[in-house]
Amino acid sequence: MSLPGDLLNEKVKAEGHALGFDLVGVCDASPPHSLGVLEAWVGEGMHGEMAYMADSLPLRGDLNRVLPGVRSVVAVGLNYYQEPVGGDVKVARYALGRDYHKVIRGKLKKLARTMVRVCPGEKWRACVDSAPIMEREYANRAGLGWFGKNTCLINSHRGSWFLIGVLLTTAEVAIDSPAVGGCGTCRKCIDACPTGAIVQRGGVWQVDARRCISYLTIEKRGEFSAEEKEMIGDWTFGCDVCQEVCPFNQARESQPLRAAETQEAEFLDRRDFGSLEEILVWSESEWDERTRGVRFAGRGLRG
Repeated sequence: MSLPGDLLNEKVKAEGHALGFDLVGVCDASPPHSLGVLEAWVGEGMHGEMAYMADSLPLRGDLNRVLPGVRSVVAVGLNYYQEPVGGDVKVARYALGRDYHKVIRGKLKKLARTMVRVCPGEKWRACVDSAPIMEREYANRAGLGWFGKNTCLINSHRGSWFLIGVLLTTAEVAIDSPAVGGCGTCRKCIDACPTGAIVQRGGVWQVDARRCISYLTIEKRGEFSAEEKEMIGDWTFGCDVCQEVCPFNQARESQPLRAAETQEAEFLDRRDFGSLEEILVWSESEWDERTRGVRFAGRGLRG
């Protein structure tokens, strides 16, 4: 017999925190409200060459397509903040250690196995960036954070240096209150963005992927134009600029968690990539060996 919804909420949070998640919240599985914003974003071509964003639109409106009978969404957040690597291989902080997909998915699967024992007969499915789910919205509804102007999910106490994942379940878990907050008149991320990628459309702040350094260094394929080469600057993989300048990521005596280093050992297990000159003479086998298990590997040696 399954526990009542409020006790399930307490249990899933306790187990999630025990696994190392910094944030855990629950919301219902009703259709996302922000799908229209994503459709407009794709309609304007802001997704660039990411065809999968357009292809997945028809699937994102109903979580039953991912887990039939889904009733609740458990959203989790895992802090990844650490000091950047020196040298000319400039990599976004989230990609310095083991691939976050593997780390978060592994923890969510452990959480699911525990909850299966607590809720016999209920189904649980872990999702980390791979299923057609509006993860940010569900994380917001579960209380993890609110949308910043740079489109990152910001937690008023922890800032935005955290990655999210979701665990769908057919169990009915008591829900939490949505996160509430805002950037006010602050525009530090907008002014600091090297390429002007943060734009406002219809009163909603969005990132034009075609001008985003993260998109250009991770998703972009084929040849780069002279303008794109200039926009990339000295970044090798990803970009942290908009988060580095965000006031919610600055340490304060009253909010020490905002700049707290991650406690996740697999994120702290960083690779030494050496210099760009060294990387450019690696063989394919050297690349595979040196980048095995890290997010950086996804770009490939040619990239």
